[in-house]
Amino acid sequence: MYAVNVGNLKKNPYLALRQARQEPVLILKDNKPDALLLHLNKSITNTEKSLLPALAAMLYREGTLSLGGAAKLSSLAMIDFIQHLDSLGIEIVTADETVEHETRDVSVWLKS
Repeated sequence: MYAVNVGNLKKNPYLALRQARQEPVLILKDNKPDALLLHLNKSITNTEKSLLPALAAMLYREGTLSLGGAAKLSSLAMIDFIQHLDSLGIEIVTADETVEHETRDVSVWLKS
């Protein structure tokens, strides 16, 4: 899936329109998925195949779906979905309040 940020879309909208003839174009705002550009001449089946990974990525990023659930929705193999997320700049592993404590525990365990 082709992705373009709003600034580049403003500079050259025709590139995004040409890309949309092949597959949906993900429009990024502040490096986060914000909108999707679809070409109206594409078949519904082709659009659905391209749209599902984008929808799954957005639902994963928002925390609505787990990684496994989002990969299943996308109809991609897990490794392909992870690569799709990476291409969109969506992190797979995010730090939370337990990371610091777990890091200390692992450090102590490794020293022993």
